[in-house]
Amino acid sequence: MSSLKEQMESYSNKIEDVLDKVGQPLKPYIPAISRLLIVATFIEDSLRIMTQWRDQLSFMEDSRHFPWGLSHLFLGLNVIVMLAASFCVVVKKRQTYAIYGLMGVIIAQAFGYGLIFDVSFFLRNLSVMGGLMMVLSETMIKRKQMFAALPQMSETNRRMYLQLAGRILLIFLFIGSAFHGDWSVMRLTVSLLGLVACIMVAVGFKAKWSAMFLVLFLSILNVFVNNFWSVQHSFYKRDFLRYDFFQSLSTVGGFLLLVSTGPGGLSYDEKKKEF
Repeated sequence: MSSLKEQMESYSNKIEDVLDKVGQPLKPYIPAISRLLIVATFIEDSLRIMTQWRDQLSFMEDSRHFPWGLSHLFLGLNVIVMLAASFCVVVKKRQTYAIYGLMGVIIAQAFGYGLIFDVSFFLRNLSVMGGLMMVLSETMIKRKQMFAALPQMSETNRRMYLQLAGRILLIFLFIGSAFHGDWSVMRLTVSLLGLVACIMVAVGFKAKWSAMFLVLFLSILNVFVNNFWSVQHSFYKRDFLRYDFFQSLSTVGGFLLLVSTGPGGLSYDEKKKEF
C-alpha cells in the first residue's frame, strides 16, 4: 500500500511538472485574465441595465414597487459602482474598496430585485463572492501594526482566511448546477467527478489540479448549457442565459486565480509541505 501511494505521488508530481512547463508562457498573464473574468458578470450586468433602461425601470416600479426617482437612483448607482469597481479590480487600483463595492452590489440587487430567497441566485452569487475574496486576498500585504499592544490579526492570517473562504464559496456554483435538471448516467458521472474536485478545492488537496479541472469543466459546460447566442425565439430566456453565462465566467475566473496563487496556508497542500 505504501509503495502504491509513493508511485501515485511520484506520478502526480511528474504531471504537475509537465503542466507547469506547458503553462509557463501564460503564467504572467493568468492573474490579469482571472481578474477580468471575475468582474465579467458585473460589466455585462451594467451594460444590460443601460441597454434595457426603460424595461429595467418598468420592472422596478411596476413589479418591485419602487417610487419614481428611487428606481432611477438604484439602477444608476448600480451601473456606476459596477463599472468603476470592475475597472479598479482589473487595473489593480484601490482594489479593496472596489471589491467591497461589488459585494455591496450583489447584496443590494438580491433585495432590490426580490431574489433574496432564490436558491439558484444565492448559490451563484456565493461563488462570485468567492472569486472576489480570492482577489481581495491578493491585496493583503504585511504591514506594521499601528497599536502593537493590542491583539490584531496579521495580514498573512487575514489572507489565509480569505483564501479559505474564497475556495469554499467558489464551489457553490457547481453544487447548484450539479443538482439542478434531469438526471442521466452521464450527468451522474460528471456530477460526481465535479463534486470530488470541489471537495478537493475546499480542503486544499491538490487544489491547483482540481481548480484547473473545474476551469475546463465549467468552461465547456457554460458554452453548451448557457448558449444564449443560439436562442432566438425568447428574449427573456436569452437574457437569463446570458446572465448565467457571465456569472459562470466569473466563477471560472476565481478558479483560475486559485490555479495561479495556490490554495493558501489553510490547506492540506501547504500543511503537507511543513512535514
